Amino acid sequence: MADLTPSLTDVTACEARADRKPTTAQTFGLPHKQGLYDPRNEHDACGVGFVAHMKGQKSHQIVRDGLFMLENLTHRGAVGADPLMGDGAGLLVQIPDRFFREEMAEQGVTLPAAGDYAVGFIFMPQDEALCEHLKGIIAEVVADEGQTLLGFRDVPVDNSSLSKAPEIAATEPRHVQVFIGRGDGVEDQSDFKRQLFVLRKVISNRVYNEIDDGDDGFYFVSLSTQTVVYKGMFLAYQVGAYYKDLSDPRFESAVALVHQRFSTNTFPSWKLAHPYRMVAHNGEINTLRGNVNWMAARQASVSSPLFGDDISKLWPISYEGQSDTACFDNALEFLIRGGYSMAHAVMMLIPEAWAGNALMTEDRKAFYEYHAALMEPWDGPAAVAFTDGVQIGATLDRNGLRPARYIVTDDERVIMASEAGVLPVDESSIVKKWRLQPGKMLLIDMEEGRIISDAEVKSGLAAKHPYREWLERTQLILEDLKPVEPRALRKDVSLLDRQQAFGYSQEDTKILMAPMATTGQEAIGSMGTDTPISAMSQKSKLLYTYFKQNFAQVTNPPIDPIREELVMSLVSFIGPRPNILDHKGAAKKKRLEVRQPILTNGDLEKIRSIGHTEDRFDTKTLDFTYSSDKGSDGMKAALDRLCDRAEEAVTGGYNIIILSDRQIGPDRIAIPALLATAAVHHHLIRKGLRTSVGLVVESGEPREIHHFACLAGYGAEAINPYLAFDTLLDMHARGEFPPEVDQYEVVSRYIKAIGKGILKVMSKMGISTYQSYCGAQIFDAIGLSSEFVKTYFTGTATTIEGVGLAEVASETAERHRLAFSNDPVLATSLEVGGEYAYRMRGEEHAWTPDAVATLQHAVRGNAQDRYREFADMVNESTLRMNAIRGLFEIRTAEAAGRKPVPLDEGALGAHKVFALGSLQARASPQGPLWLMHLRAALPIDKLSPREQEVARHLSEGKTFKRIAQQLGLSPSTVANHSASIYRKLGVYRREELISQVRTDATRKPA
Repeated sequence: MADLTPSLTDVTACEARADRKPTTAQTFGLPHKQGLYDPRNEHDACGVGFVAHMKGQKSHQIVRDGLFMLENLTHRGAVGADPLMGDGAGLLVQIPDRFFREEMAEQGVTLPAAGDYAVGFIFMPQDEALCEHLKGIIAEVVADEGQTLLGFRDVPVDNSSLSKAPEIAATEPRHVQVFIGRGDGVEDQSDFKRQLFVLRKVISNRVYNEIDDGDDGFYFVSLSTQTVVYKGMFLAYQVGAYYKDLSDPRFESAVALVHQRFSTNTFPSWKLAHPYRMVAHNGEINTLRGNVNWMAARQASVSSPLFGDDISKLWPISYEGQSDTACFDNALEFLIRGGYSMAHAVMMLIPEAWAGNALMTEDRKAFYEYHAALMEPWDGPAAVAFTDGVQIGATLDRNGLRPARYIVTDDERVIMASEAGVLPVDESSIVKKWRLQPGKMLLIDMEEGRIISDAEVKSGLAAKHPYREWLERTQLILEDLKPVEPRALRKDVSLLDRQQAFGYSQEDTKILMAPMATTGQEAIGSMGTDTPISAMSQKSKLLYTYFKQNFAQVTNPPIDPIREELVMSLVSFIGPRPNILDHKGAAKKKRLEVRQPILTNGDLEKIRSIGHTEDRFDTKTLDFTYSSDKGSDGMKAALDRLCDRAEEAVTGGYNIIILSDRQIGPDRIAIPALLATAAVHHHLIRKGLRTSVGLVVESGEPREIHHFACLAGYGAEAINPYLAFDTLLDMHARGEFPPEVDQYEVVSRYIKAIGKGILKVMSKMGISTYQSYCGAQIFDAIGLSSEFVKTYFTGTATTIEGVGLAEVASETAERHRLAFSNDPVLATSLEVGGEYAYRMRGEEHAWTPDAVATLQHAVRGNAQDRYREFADMVNESTLRMNAIRGLFEIRTAEAAGRKPVPLDEGALGAHKVFALGSLQARASPQGPLWLMHLRAALPIDKLSPREQEVARHLSEGKTFKRIAQQLGLSPSTVANHSASIYRKLGVYRREELISQVRTDATRKPA
């Protein structure tokens, strides 16, 4: 089967584009992937709000109110080093028909009736010739798609309020509006909107495919019969000052949706400013990689009579370099143009918590359960405002971690924003004042002239179709299936040999697994590790250890999976996903629902045997072991064969694929389970088949939480760790567990601990459901080659190169050889491990017993020679590559061709040669600048003993109050000592010190 249209995660197209060198055209968009920067990581946290007239009465005052709200959201946006540059701001309004009609009449163009024409807002390059070429493409495509090109309009702007810095001014696009009339063959308004959607995608795809490198500055900001968007890389006040249209009294709307952007740790750009075509968003969608993967995977299975053959023109739904909100907006528009109402589509993308909600009606629960198989949640903290120009609304994610308050006034206005007070309103005119609650929706229908309550919206949609009947016809519940006796393992392979082949150690069984089986909790240890990363270790490491779990680093509070259990869910759906644009419940293939993703041996055998009792349900088990005669060289061919067999299984009509390594033995090597899972998952995505089948992993390799999280992150909808169960049952038989923990409890408590651990991992990223986490790839690869990651872990960030398939295969083959060899050390016991505690045959540690003892002797005896001995031990350990920094050498000033800074000048001289700009934004009285300054060059010999003591505590970032408590002084005394320290440094306040460092850092070094 041929590969499908490249999407955001396509290994060949997207990575190739991301790795291209920048050109001058790149000033229009995001930088290319370079160093630690990757455009795929674009997120933002912002201010959002809208004002709307419930009855749909248009006025210029609504536009003015929207701009006023936007200015009051200034604190929600970002300001760069250049105070005239922001991360982005914008305004979405209804099309001002009278204004555009009169403007186009001046060009001799008579617009059709409102609704029979569309207005497109386009960012164009400033180059005149290129702009005309792009207009020619638009005219050609409009004609090809059967619509009527009415004309173009240059949008008047005043850029006097923008920065004049050359690199910033170069990003400013030319603003053009295009007017397109409804073609003769278009049936109605809905059909016209759908054809405009197709038309815009065709134009964008054609322009996108013409670009050999970089970005030519072309971008369709909006194209609609109802709305138009004015946005850019502005500060809040600059929107109204820049676009002259917005100050024209004829420019009228009943809606003004506004947004002020704060791009967290990302690059701002004109394209990524909000609002988008239908939404403005405050928060972050943390499951973006998985969401985009799943959308791309639907390409071959989705169909709709509304689009017909035109559906092939819509792919890819999202392009590379788009932010999380842009991708969400693309998915929402796709669903709406595919026949869903706006509220329905939003409920599919951001469902409320339903799995454990005892108060939810059965109809509504059936609605969410049915749609859970259609669309995985776009999960993460989110407050989303949305509109199509007829309805406008807002919703919160199931956790409600973003603020959204609204009021209704007696003059029929609804004002919603990410905080109260953005638009002053007389208290006496307020009819209702409330806030959005977790998972709830505010919806205003301006045709009906009223607010439709959350309960009315959702009960109406839930009752529209017999979702419970559709579920009973196509969905099986694992727990409801009859018990099946588990399949036996090979009798010629001992438990110890299997454990050694999969890399088990004594630490795995005693430190990690035993507590999970006895307490039902993940074992807790101290933070940090002093062992080498896997790529630098002399020991054979499992592939899981090369992947590091991401966590929400900026604005997302972590979820508490214990106290917020209601919004968390481990429910997983295994099997074919229905056609996402099927509105009739016509799906015939069945799928399986499991309450949690860790399967017992009996559970797995149920799945394997479903085809014996259920029609239209077949399960295929694919062995991912291969002949040991082929050694490490045989792994590549085995992987290719596995992917081909998976593809054949899907095209052959199987509902579920079970990837199994049960055949491991002296004659069969098992491919690492994570590698096999990710390879099949991404191969099926590239073939457009992933949504046509479920993926279950049956492996002896996973045993700790991180292993299961990795498998889930790369597509495993359920996992059976059969060897972990056998290991625990063997430990139970040997009497290693308390007597009250029987065989059943050993397994059930272990599964419970895994479930809790997965929830904890998910909660660190603000993700609530296993379904969202599955395939989301919330990992960075550390020490894997980029080529290896591109091929088998497509879309995963890797910033430190390292081992590839050859090295992974070699370590796996060697581990297998030792397991089935006559090594006397391994004949009766597992390797000791040594990851968590220093062991003679274990992993290397930076902190060895000798190093600790030497340091203790140095401190207790105040012995400088013993300290030097300790320092040599630690430095030697670093040089042995226990740490990445051991690979670096410090260049002297002479080697760098620079003049050394005399040490007697202190920090106020030395800091001039450092680039401190990245620290300035987050500088605080106890921040990095203060600590660096104090530690680097404080003239300690000039201070009194008490001042030295205070200075030492200050250098650790402690407050005056804390220092006073530890030294037995009053806070005022500590403040006096601090002032003395500052005076000896030539400043009088901590703020002056930081200001001095900032000022000096901007000067050219001597």
